[in-house]
Amino acid sequence: MDDIVHKRCTKPVKSNCPQLVRIPHVIIMVGLPARGKTYISKKLARYLNWSGVQTKVFNVGEYRRQMFHNQYDGHDFFSPTNKEASKIRDELAKMALGDMCKWLDGGGEVAIYDATNTTRLRRQMVYDHVVLTLGFRLLYVESICDDPAVIEENIKAVKINSPDYKGADPDVAVKDFMERINHYKMAYEPLDEYQDSDYSFIKLFNVGEKFLVNKITDHVMAKIVYYLMNIHITPRTIYLTRHGESEHNLKGRIGGDANLSEHGLAYAAALASYVSKQHISGLTVWTSHMKRTIQTAQLISAPREEWKALNEIDAGVCEEMTYEEIQDRYPEEFAMRDHNKFRYRYPSGESYEDLVTRLEPVTMELERQGNILVIGHQAVLRCLLAYFLDKNYDELPYLCFPLHTVIKLTPQAYGCAVEQLSLHVPAVNTHRPKPSKVHMGRSIDEALETVPPHQ
Repeated sequence: MDDIVHKRCTKPVKSNCPQLVRIPHVIIMVGLPARGKTYISKKLARYLNWSGVQTKVFNVGEYRRQMFHNQYDGHDFFSPTNKEASKIRDELAKMALGDMCKWLDGGGEVAIYDATNTTRLRRQMVYDHVVLTLGFRLLYVESICDDPAVIEENIKAVKINSPDYKGADPDVAVKDFMERINHYKMAYEPLDEYQDSDYSFIKLFNVGEKFLVNKITDHVMAKIVYYLMNIHITPRTIYLTRHGESEHNLKGRIGGDANLSEHGLAYAAALASYVSKQHISGLTVWTSHMKRTIQTAQLISAPREEWKALNEIDAGVCEEMTYEEIQDRYPEEFAMRDHNKFRYRYPSGESYEDLVTRLEPVTMELERQGNILVIGHQAVLRCLLAYFLDKNYDELPYLCFPLHTVIKLTPQAYGCAVEQLSLHVPAVNTHRPKPSKVHMGRSIDEALETVPPHQ
């Protein structure tokens, strides 16, 4: 086995991201203001980047704010009868379009063009340039909302806090913004399933009540449509926590299927008490198939589901070894992992990149559900946390998630509110920061400089 590992580890780890998209794709948002377009754009970009597709949002409104240095003179700028402003808006749309296409030419995979795009003339201009001239693929995503409560919530949660209305009286801001919506309504031409049947599109009604999908032509579009059909805006909270301290944690051993330590059992009791005091409506608890997560959940009075996909990263031949033992037996493997921790794959095991792929169904189900408590493992929870907090692949494997801590995530319009709560049960530290020396041939002390103490 040592010879096999040695031969494998002489091959360098690739640092480039695998190409998942053969032809660049452009997502064109369509819809009136306050219909959740930017919410959808940011959420979709976060998901695609997390799953390995290089994605960027180009928001035309931000170009306007930059041009006018965040000075906003009122809704008249958006009136279709304001010819001078209409010309400026067209110029801004073309600027964003140019930057977007330049980014795709430079190696980007999916670009999201976030604007109202409410007229056929504007959509045709974008289509002609993106598809006919450049040969990219295009998907329209139209958000239609006629639910007054949802529209009102969008206005309050997003627009009132936007730079356009900074320092403005809330009532005045709402009135101005409603006038802005009315201007767009005058010229709005929704996508039509018959008139626009040659185009690829998905229409979302009331952010998930129903959908209309047309002419989805490839895997990337199907991936995007599937994701959009699973997201919702219902208020909910996601709780993430690691299992209680295990017997392997005490000894500094990775992987395996150990039982909880004495402190780990105390954490299980503390977690059950915490959950009970929160009175969380409709809570469901998810665990892996590993004993330490199941034991941590055993005192919680809530429905439980066991997910094999939530099992800890498979360390292959290094399972149940300490970092010191890995350095002693496979020093080159140890260095390779430190050099590129996200893409390094344990011999006969997994990489963080593999783990992200394994967890994709879990994230999709988290988007569909209400209040969830996930009791998981360090590597698994790093991946989930990176998804919700939009962390990149360099940051993901080093996110600090201590034992006996609850991280409370509350999805919001443009991100996620985060609270970290210690339940004050003692536990060992299992976090190993990236060492300063990651090259092969480093000394033993250099390789082990960041290994936390253990028995």
